Amino acid sequence: MAGKTQFEQFIADEIEKNRGRLVPVKASLAERMFVRKAHWKDLHPNPDDEFCFPSIGPNFEIISNYEQMIREGRWASKAIRRDPITVEKVLPKGYMILNGHHRWGAAVKMNYSPLPISIVNLTHETDVERMVARSRHDKRVTLDLDELVFCGDGEAAEPSLPFPFSRWYTQHIRRGIPALLHYLSKLDYDVWAYSASYYSYEYIRAYFRHYSVRFDGIITGMARKGKVYEAANRRMSKMLYNQYGETLHIDRDAILRTGRNVKPYEVYRIEAGEDDWVQAVMKIVDGLDRKEGRNESIL
Repeated sequence: MAGKTQFEQFIADEIEKNRGRLVPVKASLAERMFVRKAHWKDLHPNPDDEFCFPSIGPNFEIISNYEQMIREGRWASKAIRRDPITVEKVLPKGYMILNGHHRWGAAVKMNYSPLPISIVNLTHETDVERMVARSRHDKRVTLDLDELVFCGDGEAAEPSLPFPFSRWYTQHIRRGIPALLHYLSKLDYDVWAYSASYYSYEYIRAYFRHYSVRFDGIITGMARKGKVYEAANRRMSKMLYNQYGETLHIDRDAILRTGRNVKPYEVYRIEAGEDDWVQAVMKIVDGLDRKEGRNESIL
């Protein structure tokens, strides 16, 4: 293997200098709303990101492209500001990079600052412990925010929130999702939202309050890699398995029913188009509840 470049050595030194020192903490609402820029020296490379792995490392072609943008004065464009480096606050100082290492790398090499950032509070193991402690029921429903709850261009969506909330909450909620979540709560399910994306869980909780929806659990940043996160995910999964005897995983095509009290697991296909998808899901869940003798139909 070829020797490290000067920049790769810099990354290795930064990782070693901060090993065991940086602790993730929650950023306040004011900090998340108003701190939009930071010096590259206050951003720390993430040891669990492939960018920092000696066997993988940075893509120098990508870094070179960003360096060219800096030289040509295009770095300060609106396009760059709309795609900030996603970070998490850490102690004793600064922010851990979650997404945007190559932009940070270009800034380091060009000694360019400040950089646009977006501060998020991801869900950690202690957060899940608190959510489980507040659980109201022994059964739950899980939904993926990226794949199911938020919709893409051309898909039917709930009406947008009025200004200024529409500027803060930019994702579009799939039509019928708030009604479905209300319905599931009435059937005594705890409702949990998951996302691989780097949303602050306070952001998700506050957004859905505008639709009178309450999530019992929100887990964000599921795309994080590394042994620390993998071990934490295993512990969180065990914690949730012990809390809930039944879980319904709802996606666009099917409902998967699992849990301690469901052996073997069960799959229920959702045979419906976009216009009647929510009603089809409600019908399946209502049938499961009546089959178990837990509730009268409320459809």
